[in-house]
Amino acid sequence: MNIGFPPKTGFAAPNLIRAAFVAAAALFSLGPVAAEDKPMFLELFTSQGCSSCPPADALLKKISTRSNVVAVSLPVDYWDYIGWKDTFASAQYTARQRAYAKTRGDGHVYTPQVVVNGLAHAVGSDHAEIEKVAGTVLGQKGALSVDLKIREEDGKLIADIGAAPAGTPDTAALVLMLVAHDRTVMIGRGENAGKSLSYTNVVRQMTKVGDWNGTAKRIEIPASQLTLPDTDGYVLVLQVGTIAWPGSVLAAAKSKGL
Repeated sequence: MNIGFPPKTGFAAPNLIRAAFVAAAALFSLGPVAAEDKPMFLELFTSQGCSSCPPADALLKKISTRSNVVAVSLPVDYWDYIGWKDTFASAQYTARQRAYAKTRGDGHVYTPQVVVNGLAHAVGSDHAEIEKVAGTVLGQKGALSVDLKIREEDGKLIADIGAAPAGTPDTAALVLMLVAHDRTVMIGRGENAGKSLSYTNVVRQMTKVGDWNGTAKRIEIPASQLTLPDTDGYVLVLQVGTIAWPGSVLAAAKSKGL
């Protein structure tokens, strides 16, 4: 089991004993945790080469079905060296995970790791911790405090973004994430060799589609930008910073079926 730590990241590892204990427990049980009403935007940093990740992948699938949750998977590439090249991994996602760690200032980079609302992290297989963190960060730095409504109409996606509430950052980017909603991969080598693993809302492309300055604004996205050959859904995220240096998530929305 290889919870944790990309080789030679230059970042401090999280508490090894605690993380390993949580991951080991999750391998044997995905015990039920009462669903909460709080909204969440979850980014799971995972890898097909990580033996501790399948429970987190399964948990994300379960949580993502809630109407108040927008969740995506971002497969990283730093476990590819151990014998299996992740078929979804991107160096862009690895860089995003490391940027989060640097912005937070804690340096924690590991798998499976969930980043909640762009602000805090939790072990991706620990349902209770994810719920706790989500409750703690909701509203901090404007997290999920901006209204975002989306609809498809006349061959385009229309995003209506509300005005910034008092105390909320008033500059952000609207990011379109195209996702593969439900995919299963047979792993041929590495720590998960012989396993058939399922993934939920795997991000295949991230693109900035607009800017927001704190006032109510409508952004229209042509339907041609909403799909790629291997995608069947999308997520819109209003986020402080940039794709490469992300900050707090002010709003998030998902297409039907996610």
